[in-house]
Amino acid sequence: MKAVKYLVAMGLIGFLLIFAFAKSVPYWFAPKMENPPQVDIHNPALIAKGEYYARVADCVACHTAPGGKPFAGGLGMQTPLGAIYSTNITPDPTTGIGNYSYADFERAVRRGVRPDHTALYPAMPFVSYMIAKDEEIEAMYAYFMSAVEPVQQANQASTIPWPASMRWPVSLWHLMYAQPREFQPNPNRTAQENHGAYLVEGLAHCGACHTPRGIGFQEKALYDDTSGNFLAGSVLEGWFAKSLRNEGVGLETWSNADIVEFLRTGRTDITAAFGSMAEVVEHSTQYFTAPDLEAMAAYLSSLAPKPGREATWQPQSDTTTAQLRNGNFDSPGAIIYAQECAACHRMDGMGAPRVFPALAGNSIVFAEDPSSMIQVTMAGGRMPHTEHDTMAFAMPGFYHLSNQDLADVLNFIRNGWGNHGSEITPRDIARMRKIVDNAPQHFVPPAQEADYE
Repeated sequence: MKAVKYLVAMGLIGFLLIFAFAKSVPYWFAPKMENPPQVDIHNPALIAKGEYYARVADCVACHTAPGGKPFAGGLGMQTPLGAIYSTNITPDPTTGIGNYSYADFERAVRRGVRPDHTALYPAMPFVSYMIAKDEEIEAMYAYFMSAVEPVQQANQASTIPWPASMRWPVSLWHLMYAQPREFQPNPNRTAQENHGAYLVEGLAHCGACHTPRGIGFQEKALYDDTSGNFLAGSVLEGWFAKSLRNEGVGLETWSNADIVEFLRTGRTDITAAFGSMAEVVEHSTQYFTAPDLEAMAAYLSSLAPKPGREATWQPQSDTTTAQLRNGNFDSPGAIIYAQECAACHRMDGMGAPRVFPALAGNSIVFAEDPSSMIQVTMAGGRMPHTEHDTMAFAMPGFYHLSNQDLADVLNFIRNGWGNHGSEITPRDIARMRKIVDNAPQHFVPPAQEADYE
């Protein structure tokens, strides 16, 4: 009995020591800036720059719930433990960031710590924003404090159950995975490519979605290192953010002009953005300057394939077009394709440029992970609205099809018209149904919903 009491006591002491250490981390690991600059939040030129940088950082997409007020928070994000909700970052002094000093703002954006020394969840991409230049953070502060409409809207608590909902352990995550760093230009890259790297690694935070995560849900790489993990593709909330590296399953089949056009309009002659990427294009990349887009394209095209992956993608011979045109629907999924898909995507799988995405030769179709293909087929989606291309077509969902029928038609597409990809099983479809069925609900106050409608 004494031994048990001793172990319990020692365990309790150990827990209290870890708790005290974790609570102290934000104070010394991410201290508030000393002697912060005096930012003129009423300077029109600075505000305009801040609006642009906020677009590059895509703040509005995460901090605005569908149908809600801009930057008022309430967007639900699914995690393995439950849903968390984006916070109000309008300059409202009671529920937003209206009382933030510049030092408070800089610390939250770059180091992920609130003024009350609470660590932010890494859903906030502060590990990317960390490398942003001082003038960019200052401009963003001026924009948020002077040009964003204040909205009084309380922040929503997460649905993560206790004890996992305790915030103090998040400080230990910061200590392990959010070490201070600065952008390091690569002397072997051109000035344009290095500028693209700075945008991709920093404010644009492409790695937050496109880089695989480790056991601690940390990005496995924050820049292009020898592992090849950076931008190598990752699944997030049931969507597969494809590899952005210059490899067969990535962007090898895309020209620089294709990358620029996709980021600018959300589509090319072959493919289109759906899901989370549609939100990125609609709220962020459509507003980028041409030099910034061209720099990002140049950088992405310079990334070598991840070790072990094929540098190029070689299509197989197309036997599918003749099969369908000849009325041969013997292959599993062929008749479903003819009934449900061919009217838009055509018997030859070529779709209609900039209207209905092609299925033949579309790197999203033969990506190494078919999650995005499964989700958009099951739940549907829409292209982004942009000022550059006003046609925002929608993809209907086919949730009503059985797991087997969906697996059959997707395998038919994934291995048709010269495509070749791994097999999708009914179990894969069942897993995606759970993700779709359990998507987090966003929070918008009833009064805002009425205003929005």
